[in-house]
Amino acid sequence: MAIALRALLMFAAMMGMPALAGPPRHAEVTPLPAGAALPFPQSFGAHPDYQTEWWYVTGWLKTPDGKDLGYQVTFFRRATGADSANPSRFAPRQLIIGHAALSDPAQGKLLHDQRSAREGFGLAYARAGGTDVKLDDWRMVRRPDGTYQVTLAAASFTLNLTLAPTQPVLLQGENGYSRKGPDPQQASYYYSEPQLKTSGAITRGGGKPQAVSGVSWLDHEWSQQVLGADAAGWDWMSANLDDGGALMAFQIRSKTGAKLWAHATWRDASGKITHYSPDQVSFTPQRRWRSPRTNAEYPVATQLATGSTLWQIAPLQEDQELDSRRSTGAVYWEGAATVNRDGARAGRGYLELTGYASPMKL
Repeated sequence: MAIALRALLMFAAMMGMPALAGPPRHAEVTPLPAGAALPFPQSFGAHPDYQTEWWYVTGWLKTPDGKDLGYQVTFFRRATGADSANPSRFAPRQLIIGHAALSDPAQGKLLHDQRSAREGFGLAYARAGGTDVKLDDWRMVRRPDGTYQVTLAAASFTLNLTLAPTQPVLLQGENGYSRKGPDPQQASYYYSEPQLKTSGAITRGGGKPQAVSGVSWLDHEWSQQVLGADAAGWDWMSANLDDGGALMAFQIRSKTGAKLWAHATWRDASGKITHYSPDQVSFTPQRRWRSPRTNAEYPVATQLATGSTLWQIAPLQEDQELDSRRSTGAVYWEGAATVNRDGARAGRGYLELTGYASPMKL
């Protein structure tokens, strides 16, 4: 061991490399200066100095015969422990991970796929300056006019979608600084793009491409530390409201199931934005579903309270569990859901439930 170590040190010295490089230090998420907000357009792109980042698109699609489908596409970027100064093109500085899912009630369960690769060689990357994320033949690109092109070929379906913005970016939290716990370091930089007009085509199985249209929601977050040691996971939802408004809410749960933190943002039809503090946001389960594969039990129908307003969230179909143990290591429920407000139809969105199969680890 000692001989091998001395040889390694001599080789490093001869090559002019640092002998004992420590793990890279990632940037911290801190509150923005007074009056400041996330800068655009650079915030659309990747932030490789931060440890974890994701671009997360969800939406409802309608087929020509009037059938409803839900879809989800997520690209993750994860900084590794590799030395960022390592000049080797093979150094795994960043990992790119992709998840895709199609919620099709005719199938009776979620269709989903996942893949991952180290960044490099033009095969997988997340570029800075503007949204351009690629993982083999999966890609999401933001064009100069603000539209997004999402293309991917999953195991049992393909997506070729164009997402066009109809509203300004929605900054979450305090101008984009979004707390996720009582410790200020438990936070992310976070913005959303609701009400994305969506068009394109899908292919299921060995069938022919089918034209679809609908509305999507895009989230983009980057962070160093989101969950505290006592956190198990979160309940999160977003909804494109029928009146043109947008709603996002989440709660972070402890390993005992208690609420550790919560927040909600509601932009109403007039454009007025209301933020709700942790004591104003609650999720109350209304119906649970138990997975026949993992035995995890999820509150797939829930009542969300934002202040005095009550929202009823119900799934498009109950089985929307996604097993990503081959990529991110997590099993979670994520699916299309309808949203009522005080008992009346209000919109459509997505519900995500993590930490019910086992505590989440980012």
